[in-house]
Amino acid sequence: MRKATVKRTTKETDVEVSVDLDGTGRGTIATGVGFLDHMLDLLARHSRIDLAVKAKGDLHIDDHHTTEDVGIALGQAFRQALGDMAGITRYADAHVPMDEALTRVALDISGRPFLVFKAAFSADKIGTFDTELVREWFQAFTVNAGITLHVETLYGTNDHHVSESCFKGLARVLRAAVAIDPRAKGEVPSTKGTLSG
Repeated sequence: MRKATVKRTTKETDVEVSVDLDGTGRGTIATGVGFLDHMLDLLARHSRIDLAVKAKGDLHIDDHHTTEDVGIALGQAFRQALGDMAGITRYADAHVPMDEALTRVALDISGRPFLVFKAAFSADKIGTFDTELVREWFQAFTVNAGITLHVETLYGTNDHHVSESCFKGLARVLRAAVAIDPRAKGEVPSTKGTLSG
């Protein structure tokens, strides 16, 4: 039962997320931030991880707190759902195109959070969404999931496509890395015997 639910309530946001690592890719997303909803829906679809996300935040200020706190809560739920990580594949990488954009993503479910994020945006906003929040979401998710994640957009001119290739790349590597390796026989894939950091 690789599932988890996390609730996070602050003076700025009220967030509840649920994940099922062995789902079908169903996304039930309502954050109040349209572009973030779109990115999380495709994250669910392409990772085959079921995601339920409900968030209410101080959107009268901007989208920052809601975006970051959703990343925090999803990272925490992901980490909880992995449990002791016995039998997982652990490592994965992917190149994901989105029209003219191409992004390389590499992941280690290591217990050691570290993000390398190299994606350049040509404008400050995608619609009403601040492009700097793409990295903020990835940082929040990475730290709280306890993963090592490298995201690099090799090229791309459309900011929507760049962001989408980053999220789809994350989806593909999550799908591969959380998969149970039938040859691992329930072993934790580490010479230390633990992936807790």
